[in-house]
Amino acid sequence: MRSKFSQSRRSVPSLNVASMPDLIFTVLFFFMIVTHMRSDEVKVRLQVPQGSEVQKLANKQAVVNIYIGHKGEAWHVQLNNDIVQPGDIPARIEEIRSGLSQENQQRLTVSLRVDKKAPMGLVSEVKRQLQKAYALKINYSATEIKK
Repeated sequence: MRSKFSQSRRSVPSLNVASMPDLIFTVLFFFMIVTHMRSDEVKVRLQVPQGSEVQKLANKQAVVNIYIGHKGEAWHVQLNNDIVQPGDIPARIEEIRSGLSQENQQRLTVSLRVDKKAPMGLVSEVKRQLQKAYALKINYSATEIKK
């Protein structure tokens, strides 16, 4: 007579992994669709200031990025992918605005990413040029302070 507690010699059933490649490709496609890659190549060095009340932008389709940082010894202004002079900003903003839909033209937001040691005169000049281009929605970028 066999005891209930004796170990039987049954083998563990094998695991069917035939659908594993399908699962891997599905997850890969999901991340490819959901992930947003950076569209600008930052050509200036900058250290963004930190803040405690940081919020993310909702509509990134109508965002123009302006970076103010240093390249070598001089301070430079980068609008999207090109280094520009502050006086060139209104024409460039109008060029960008003309390529947007009517709805996004009204939502156009300028995201300023400024080095925390940048001269305030340069930042003021960029803001003055943005006023000339009627780009009045300005967002200042910062990194969130970790608590």
